[in-house]
Amino acid sequence: MNTPLHDGHASPTTGATSAVLPVPTLDHVVVNVRDGMEEAAARYRRLGFTLTPMGRHTLGSINHLAMFGTDYLELLGVPAEGAPRSDVLEWPAGLNGVVFGTDDSDALHATLAAAGAPVLPPLAFSRPVALPGGHRDAAFRTVRVAREAVAAGRLYFCHHLTRDLVWRDEWRRHANGVLGIAGIVITAETPDALGKLFATLFGADAVVPIESGLRLGVGLTRVDVVSRAVVERRFGNAASPQDGRPDAMAALVLCTADLDRTEAALMAGDVPHMRESERVLVSASEACGVALEFRG
Repeated sequence: MNTPLHDGHASPTTGATSAVLPVPTLDHVVVNVRDGMEEAAARYRRLGFTLTPMGRHTLGSINHLAMFGTDYLELLGVPAEGAPRSDVLEWPAGLNGVVFGTDDSDALHATLAAAGAPVLPPLAFSRPVALPGGHRDAAFRTVRVAREAVAAGRLYFCHHLTRDLVWRDEWRRHANGVLGIAGIVITAETPDALGKLFATLFGADAVVPIESGLRLGVGLTRVDVVSRAVVERRFGNAASPQDGRPDAMAALVLCTADLDRTEAALMAGDVPHMRESERVLVSASEACGVALEFRG
């Protein structure tokens, strides 16, 4: 669902003029694998994903990416050696981040701060990328929503300074046929709290009510914030157990070119799954803590 631009409101303490809030676009999602990267990468390859070579951030974390058309899935963890990122280990394994896109991190931070959003100043980091012609550094700047504002996981914006080093065709072809991320499902004890945050970030009209929750339209992707009961009805035993947390990022809906192709890849990887007429489900226990729903 595409959403229009919305006028933000000036901070009463700054006297700034109104600013245009960003239109939400999805950059990527993050699956936190903590200190289990080797096993996680093997699992996702068995799920039929092509993964990029392991990257090492200057922040101290490591990652593999599954690249799609305009978005991607990131497996994020910490290395066995060195000083690991505490913000990775502080969270349980599973879907842990929803990352929006921006082309101007400085302007975005100024706009959102003026609107009263709990955002932190831009953070710059990079990671080397091995290419046939040698190594280059993929560079990023992120604008993060303060952790205390989101109980379910991390929300932030990513500004790619070197997009050509991330979206490369050789990494976009997957045996399971996945083309992109169609949906993100978040469970919340009080969905309206996250809805108010989304409204502050993107404008009130970007958020619409749905059964037992709300929806944020992010380009062609939907972010649904719903009760645990809704998640259990939709995903059944495939749902993440959440380990007693009332709020959590629970599931991903992935758009695939062909469900038969998806199922064939899962069978080749010996991955337990459930096939229905319009979807294939993989349990959170088989995908590092996040339920996966493949749709054609």
